[in-house]
Amino acid sequence: MPHRLRKIRKFRGTRTIGYGRIGQHRDSGSKGNRKVGRHKHLWSKVVTSEPNYFGKHGFTSPQSLHRKEKTINLHRLDQLAQGAEINLTELGYTKLLGSGKITKPLTIQVKTYSKSAAQKVQEAGGKIVGSQTNGE
Repeated sequence: MPHRLRKIRKFRGTRTIGYGRIGQHRDSGSKGNRKVGRHKHLWSKVVTSEPNYFGKHGFTSPQSLHRKEKTINLHRLDQLAQGAEINLTELGYTKLLGSGKITKPLTIQVKTYSKSAAQKVQEAGGKIVGSQTNGE
């Protein structure tokens, strides 16, 4: 719609622009939930009595930073392993840590593992099949 045909052009120069004598369009209207004075002279009242009035602030961290690692240590592998192979990914573990000792030569499948875990498994005669190594 052209600017010259809009309703507001007819009301230029009038006091209330068609919104009546009392209210004068001071409800929320097109400003959302912002009431009169809340960002000006009533600021202290809002901050003290309604601390969450202005909504959320700050930034959202990437979800990759909130990833939960389900870890397992080497000393638990002797209990879990039935044969010479163990798939920790199927068991729900995402990382192998190097705490404890391993006595059997095992082939271990896991997504990530620490350097000390890899070293101890190799010393026992086994190997780790995984995508990446993360240091401790």
